[in-house]
Formats: sequence, structure tokens, C-alpha cells
Amino acid sequence: MAVRFYLDSRADKKGDHPIRASISIGGERFITSSGYSIPEQKWDTTNQQVKKGCSNAKGETYTTINARLKDIDAYFEDLEDDFKRRKIETVNIREQWAEKFGKRKNKKAEKGNPGFFDYLKEYTNAQSQQKGWSNSMHEKYQALANHIMAWNPKVTFEDFTEEGLTSFMNYLQTSVVISGKLYKDGRDTRIFGMQNSTLKNRLSIIKGFLRWAYVKEYHTEKGFQSFKPKIKTTDSKIVFLDWEELMHVYTYPIPASKNYLDRVRDVFCFCCFTSLRYSDVANLKRSAVKENRIEVTTIKTTDSLTIDLNDNAKAILKKYEAETFPHNRALPVISNQRMNEYVKELGELCGIDEPITKIYLKGSKRIEEVLPKYALMGTHTARRTFISNAIMMGIPPQVVMGFTGHSDYKAMKPYVEIADRSKTEAMQIFNNKTATTMKLKEEFTTKMHSELHVSPEIEKLHRCITLWCYTGIESEQDPRFLELCKTYDLEPEFAISKKKECQALAGKTDNQQ
Repeated sequence: MAVRFYLDSRADKKGDHPIRASISIGGERFITSSGYSIPEQKWDTTNQQVKKGCSNAKGETYTTINARLKDIDAYFEDLEDDFKRRKIETVNIREQWAEKFGKRKNKKAEKGNPGFFDYLKEYTNAQSQQKGWSNSMHEKYQALANHIMAWNPKVTFEDFTEEGLTSFMNYLQTSVVISGKLYKDGRDTRIFGMQNSTLKNRLSIIKGFLRWAYVKEYHTEKGFQSFKPKIKTTDSKIVFLDWEELMHVYTYPIPASKNYLDRVRDVFCFCCFTSLRYSDVANLKRSAVKENRIEVTTIKTTDSLTIDLNDNAKAILKKYEAETFPHNRALPVISNQRMNEYVKELGELCGIDEPITKIYLKGSKRIEEVLPKYALMGTHTARRTFISNAIMMGIPPQVVMGFTGHSDYKAMKPYVEIADRSKTEAMQIFNNKTATTMKLKEEFTTKMHSELHVSPEIEKLHRCITLWCYTGIESEQDPRFLELCKTYDLEPEFAISKKKECQALAGKTDNQQ
């Protein structure tokens, strides 16, 4: 446990106590302020976070404060993990803190007057309180603020005319670094420009903020109202593990050199068996675990769910029941970013490398990439795996929705389509196997006749012998006669004409029967 949060014994003039962070890694210890304060009665000592629904004298809500505490906790947990696995030899906690958390962002505009980023912060705090945002949502808005800052460090509301929004859109399409880095030796692995689907989402966010600020009378610029760019998108491909792949990952013998993937595998598979999102498994407390079920209130939608545990999920929980994790967690959950990296590594290790064609748009350009499945795996793959397998196993969508918390059948439709497509493909495989088998049978029969010098006429006579001598019928008057002729592919007239000959060849006569 790299980080411990506690309240300073001294309160400020408003009665708020600074929230302190004690960080210990590799024998080094650093104590600092988190940058937030809270009244003592609003602090949850056991879980080391602000109690739900509470705020401080500055109006900063529990969601905003706890999001920062989780960011700190996750960052230094990952750093501790790197140190333990000797990815890094030493840790200067003070330097790491200064680089990552030392400077408070979104400083006030000139002379203390509220500026654009102050209003954006007010908006995110209000939305977070109303909708109970997850950490990932906070990160999304912070990333957007960083993009705006890079686009125009001195931005004001007046910059967001229709032309200004078009300029910002072009910046996101062409200049934003999506992944990769520029190395000191000159190597450049950076990829620039958002995909259209991401771009559309980010523009929707900024327009929502501008609309809110306009209603609040923080500005009078109406450009956002007429800004309606046509951004084409493609349906995203649902990447999931089928049951065989899931069980392969679940039972794969992880080598000692990669033992850090063992816990990642357990958390990932637990989500595959329960449908939990990353935010919910990260927030899963031991108190929520009952004998055969878990009871959770989801972070994203605040739905109260009761999820039955299968034997595999129970085995994973039992594995860690004697261990203690930060914030009374039931499982050893690391940061979302780090877990996404490790899930890909896990998939590669397990050979989950089926080629997947990924199609997306950047502006008007259609891009196709063929990637191994493991490269597209992440924490959300687990939830998709649960839903896809549940529906393919025949569990009704409405029952699956009860597990996942989906209230809209629309969200379930892509998974139903996957199941239907899977059934069609399975039937086609059956048909192909049947056709192949029949072809092989014909080839074998022809070969057998050739090798044994059996002509088709003789083979037909053998079928006739079977009809008259081994089925128990005595004459063509038997009700079964026509049906058996059909079974043995014989014309009734031919069978009648060959009756005596067949009985003679078999050593039978009408009297012997």
C-alpha cells in the first residue's frame, strides 16, 4: 500500500482539515497535502475518502476530491509496482509528486477574475455532483481542458465563434497526439489526430459546456448554436472473448517471469464472469460480497445491482480473502491505464491473436487496420465478453440486462446481432461438415467398389437382399414395403422383380421364412 490518506489535526478558519497523503515506496517516505480539505465529520477514515454526498467550505464535492485521491493512489501504486518488478531501480517520490501533482491546474485569470477554465471547472464540479461521475469521466474533461489550453493558452469564450469551433475541430483532427512519443534519439512514434467518433464526442462535450455557460450568462457568444459539423462515423466493432478463449486465459499457466499478470488476469476474468465495469470492480468492497452474490451500486449509472456469482468468480474472490487491499477493496485492482496495458500483454501471452479488421474514419479518410485481437483488448473487453457469451448461451437479453444494469434494449441490440450471426455461422459450419461428409462417403463408396470390383448393379442387388432377407417383411403387401424401398433407394418394381433371386442368393426361400 503505497499511499495512505488522513486528516491534518489542525483545521483552517472555516473548519476544514487538510487531507494529507503519506507516500512510501522502497523505504522512502514523503508526506504532503493533497490540495483539498474537508470537515472531520465528513471524512471516512476506514476507506480514506470523503463521505458520499459531502462537500467542503469551498463547495468542492466528494466526487471531485475523491477523484483526485484515487488519481494519487493509482499513480503511486503503479510506481510501487514498477519498483517491485525492478522496471525502475529507485524512486524519488518528491520529484514524482512535483511533476504529476505539484502544480494545481486551471489557475485563475488575471487579477483574480474568473476565467474560461475556472468556469469549466465549475461546470465539471456541478455535473460530477449531479451525475456521480467516474474517474474516467473526470479524466476525459481534464484531457479536453488540456487540449483547449494547447490550442489557445489565452482562450476566452469569445474565441468560440463558429469559426473558432471549426479551428478547434481542425486542431483535434490533425494536431493532437493520440499515442506514441518523440524520443531523444530522434525516433518519432507519435500518432496525430482523433478518430471521428472520438472527435464527435469531444465536440459534444465542449458544446454542452458552452450552452451551460450561456444559460448562466457567463458569455454572450452564440456561435455554438450554429456549429453543426457533419462528422461521419462507423459502427465500432465489439471485441470480446468467446467462451473457449476466456477459459484459455483463465487457466493459462503464467510463467514466473510474468507473475505480475496473475492478479491482472484474476481481476479481468472476474469482470468477464460478473459483467462489472472497471470502475465498479475497483470500487468493490468486501462488504458487498455475500455468499453467492455481490451487491453493488454502479459508479456510472448509480444502479443497484445484485449479481449472482458462478463458481469461477467465487474461486477468484476466495483466492484473495486473506489479503488486505487499500480502501477495503475485495480484489487487487490497479489503475485503469496500467491494467489496459497489462490486459493486452496478457492476451498476447495467451495467444489471443485472431486478426481483427478495425475500420474508422479520420476526417473523410477511411482507414482499415488489421490487428491481433490482443491489441484491441482492454478492461471493457471483460464486460463485452460477459454479455456476448451470456446471449450466445441462450440467456434472454432481458435477463442479461438485469445483470448488467442496461435499461435500454438498444444497448443490447449489437450483442443480440452477434449471437444471431454466431448461430448462422455455426449452422453453416454444420452444413459444410455435412456436405464434406457426404462427399467423402461418395468418394469412399466409389473407391470401395473399384477396389473390390463391385459394380453399381451388384451393390444395388445387395441392398435388395437386405430388404427381402433381413428386414422381416414377407411380401410387397407389407405396409412397410414402400417405406423400406425408399430407405434403401430401390424402385418398388425392381425390388419385386428381384425378390426370388435375392432370397436364393441369401439361402432363403419363402417357405424358410
